[in-house]
Amino acid sequence: MLDQTYIELQSLTQTQGAAAALERLIAALREERRHHQLFDALLLKRKFELGLPLAKPTSFADVPAELQDEFEKHYVACARAVGELLLKDQAISQAWMYFRTIREPQAIAAAIEALPANSPVDEDILDIAFFQGVCPVKGIELLLASHGTCSTITALDQHFMQLTPEIRRRCAALMVRELYNTLRETVQQEVLKRHPLTPPGQSLRDLIAGRDWLFAEGNYHIDVSHLNAVVRFARALDAECPELNLGLQLAQYGSRLAAQYQYAGTVPFEDFYPAHIEFFKVLSGDNREQALAYFRDKLQGDPGEPEPQYTALIVVELLQRLGRAGEAADLACAWLADAPDEFGLSLADLCAQTGRLEQWARVAREKDDVIGFMAAILSNCQSTGQPPERSA
Repeated sequence: MLDQTYIELQSLTQTQGAAAALERLIAALREERRHHQLFDALLLKRKFELGLPLAKPTSFADVPAELQDEFEKHYVACARAVGELLLKDQAISQAWMYFRTIREPQAIAAAIEALPANSPVDEDILDIAFFQGVCPVKGIELLLASHGTCSTITALDQHFMQLTPEIRRRCAALMVRELYNTLRETVQQEVLKRHPLTPPGQSLRDLIAGRDWLFAEGNYHIDVSHLNAVVRFARALDAECPELNLGLQLAQYGSRLAAQYQYAGTVPFEDFYPAHIEFFKVLSGDNREQALAYFRDKLQGDPGEPEPQYTALIVVELLQRLGRAGEAADLACAWLADAPDEFGLSLADLCAQTGRLEQWARVAREKDDVIGFMAAILSNCQSTGQPPERSA
């Protein structure tokens, strides 16, 4: 700031008073677009008006209890105003400092969503969008454009289960489209080399049908680790997603690869691609009961052991997603009574939602869970309209 401004501020304080000097300071900071100092000046002005200490304009520590609410409202309003000024200057990461503090991510999300998918972005914006969860789907889109498929898959894989089901679905759809289009184009080019009259625009399924030579001698057309990861992501898709069919085609392609490129998955996806084909068929309704039987048939052994529990969890998930919650509850009571908390399954909720209160009580008693047992009994009282008794 120019020396003249300092002189002017001191003169205004002496001739017109502190309030006039503060207004001039705020105006000067606005003119010079010194937004961070503007924030401090706005709070300095309010503290001066309230007769509070001025050494730390943005601090709440020296604000007495009776003025905390008033000062907080002013603080939020100033942070919002300065954040908006920074957004007008396209300083998204700096604006986030203010909107994050007041827990208002919407403006930042809108600014990032407005960025072109192929625009160059700095690491701070990628961090805000995806890793800090402000707009993770857009973050994945920007990661793909700036860092490529490999880095994007790695980032998504590390955070996938921390995302909400809806965000997982949208991220999975984006990755499935990206990988499918790349793979389909590559396969089409190879087919055209042998069969130049092949009609354009065929699906991946049609392109590989009856063409074993595409996979001869261990041949493949996409990074097989990327294929594995994206097929796994595709389990987050639902029947309404057009990408579900693309995910199925990716799994069908993967099932044609040489054995060394079909990496084994965890139970019940040991046969990785065949198992995912059946999973996607359940969701899409393609021979649904037969596909469900593929997983039901794997339910063998001791219900207390991890492997049967993992399989049961997948069957329960599929039944819930098909709207067959009653079947899911029955199976969960039989196989998942001792499921660990990290499974994320609430047997109590599932039984309550489906009216399986007797099963809930039985399982709770077997586990010596007296609270769960009593909750099941009380839930039954509620469901029969029995009024609660008042305590003495």
